[in-house]
Amino acid sequence: MSLADPASSAHSSSAPSSSDPVANLAALIRCPSVTPAEGGALGVLDAMLAPLGFSVNRVLAQEEGTPDIENLYARLGSPGGPHLLFAGHTDVVPVGDAAAWTHPPFSATVENGMMYGRGAVDMKGGIACFIAAVARYVDRHGAPKGAISLLITGDEEGPAINGTTKLLDWAKARGERWDACIVGEPTNPDRLGDMIKIGRRGSLSGTVMVHGVQGHAAYPHLADSPVRGALQLATALMDPPFDAGTENFQPSNLEVTSLDVGNPAVNVIPARATFRFNIRFNDTWDADSLKAEIIARLDRAAADGPLRPGRDPVRYDLVWNERPSHVFLTRSNQLISSLSSAVEAVTGRQPALSTTGGTSDARFIKDHCPVVEFGLVGQTMHMVDERVSVADLETLTGIYLAFLERWFDNAAA
Repeated sequence: MSLADPASSAHSSSAPSSSDPVANLAALIRCPSVTPAEGGALGVLDAMLAPLGFSVNRVLAQEEGTPDIENLYARLGSPGGPHLLFAGHTDVVPVGDAAAWTHPPFSATVENGMMYGRGAVDMKGGIACFIAAVARYVDRHGAPKGAISLLITGDEEGPAINGTTKLLDWAKARGERWDACIVGEPTNPDRLGDMIKIGRRGSLSGTVMVHGVQGHAAYPHLADSPVRGALQLATALMDPPFDAGTENFQPSNLEVTSLDVGNPAVNVIPARATFRFNIRFNDTWDADSLKAEIIARLDRAAADGPLRPGRDPVRYDLVWNERPSHVFLTRSNQLISSLSSAVEAVTGRQPALSTTGGTSDARFIKDHCPVVEFGLVGQTMHMVDERVSVADLETLTGIYLAFLERWFDNAAA
């Protein structure tokens, strides 16, 4: 593992700012930054941030067996005082069938009030709006009474090994500390102002291999089908439910995501069957207690459900995926109320405080400071014709600006 600083810059705040979120986003979309490629996106961010007075560091993270990733950390302000962090990612998922797009996926074409492009909502749009909001804040109030930093990774859509975790460690080793963080993921299901994410369920995955005896399908007494055992074990993981949910979280839910035997012949009983599972869990559990429950269920099902009556119990191996994501809930009233009131002031809607959905890099940031997530409407993320309303870009910029004003005022109180 290694970290390096390929580039660092600092420019005068008297240079032109990047207060237009539409122009910001168009410049970012035109960078083909499909994970793990940087695609020019960090250079575009440097050009936006340095004229505002940010010191900008591009940090290269490396680890054997994984792609090198360029990340960016930028800071505006002075030591002391409240320190706000904005986190996001410039890497995007592949475009899929480019010919199926209405407009080229990296063209940032605007048509009928919508900007098309991969990353428009997930999540270059959030970054573009936050930078525009900071530019307007500085123009209106001058430098913050404290600091604003941006932590931008190129590895969120990938394995997340050389991204946010290493960039956080890099910044912390240089004395950086944060009081709060907002992650610009597209949290709103239908309209801007619908939802703020104040926590996330945990995520745990594993692979179960069931061992049998290969043989002819016409002579089952000479073989043991592992498929029978795999079905028995998989059913035990899915039923009964793990819990009924808690005050702030949905019920934990386990899904079997694949079942494979690698057997091309219909008249051969295979020697082994493998299934994979993922569980999204609430604060009833932590990773260790959940692993213990899953193993107990598998052991009971293996003993109770042999491959065939009178045969030995099911034989299986279990391998856990590395690095489970841990459940968390943010309780910072200052952070949540500042954002909620900003959303309501701009949109007239009172956002729901939610822990639904998948994981994000907030799962790493929670260990450093209180963190919430709020961004654009996510209906087209990862889809062909990913797109964002131009009007929503201006609205989100207004929300972020109102949030900055409220948060710094509250932090100074």
